[in-house]
Amino acid sequence: MEAKEQDVSLGANKFPERQPIGTAAQSQDEAKDYQEPPPAPLFEPSELTSWSFYRAGIAEFVATFLFLYITILTVMGVNRAPSKCASVGIQGIAWAFGGMIFALVYCTAGISGGHINPAVTFGLFLARKLSLTRALFYIVMQCLGAICGAGVVKGFEGKNLYGTYGGGANKVNDGYTKGDGLGAEIVGTFILVYTVFSATDAKRNARDSHVPILAPLPIGFAVFLVHLATIPITGTGINPARSLGAAIIFNKHDGWHEHWVFWVGPFIGAALAALYHVVVIRAIPFKSK
Repeated sequence: MEAKEQDVSLGANKFPERQPIGTAAQSQDEAKDYQEPPPAPLFEPSELTSWSFYRAGIAEFVATFLFLYITILTVMGVNRAPSKCASVGIQGIAWAFGGMIFALVYCTAGISGGHINPAVTFGLFLARKLSLTRALFYIVMQCLGAICGAGVVKGFEGKNLYGTYGGGANKVNDGYTKGDGLGAEIVGTFILVYTVFSATDAKRNARDSHVPILAPLPIGFAVFLVHLATIPITGTGINPARSLGAAIIFNKHDGWHEHWVFWVGPFIGAALAALYHVVVIRAIPFKSK
């Protein structure tokens, strides 16, 4: 009996308890010597001479091109169907948007960060995660990719059918005001960008090795859920490049009349998410130097 108790004691010392979760884990983590990464410079001219800078921009172009191609084609298929039951419906559209973000973030995260959205880029810029030079370059490439992606869909569908079935362009739907649409875009983008910050947080990555591997999953799932909620209101923008690409190729009054909602709303939502993450979640302004 005495020998067994000794074995138990040795075993307890050899195999300590697992790391606690919740607030206990936070207190232990704060005790670690974690160094906050320095903020990105506002301007970084040296980036303009680096191939990795242009490679990242090309990756954003291709990813946004593929994103618009698959998603707008899905929207057109649903609109062309004689009934929602004869197509994938709203749930299928939401899965197309969320699934493509999941796949494309996974593919491009190691090259450009996998933004695929000017609102995400804007939020990360406000949090000083990338320079203004890179942010502007990303946004331009994302918009160009979106225009090309929507253009290919129009080429497949034909000018008449593409125009008849809306071209996947965003608008505030009947029964809702512009204020409703703006609010839906602000909240929807806040959810997306907040998820991006949480899934890619450097401090969480340092503590939990599984976080960077799983990052594309919650981001894609957030896009899916936001689409389920807001497709009936605005068709769901939460991505100014997606809205711009569809509007330019559709090029009718319905696509442009309320287009400002799909820039102002996402940028406000992204700014609020960046503020919440930096000030409340990470409390960076309150940390001692």
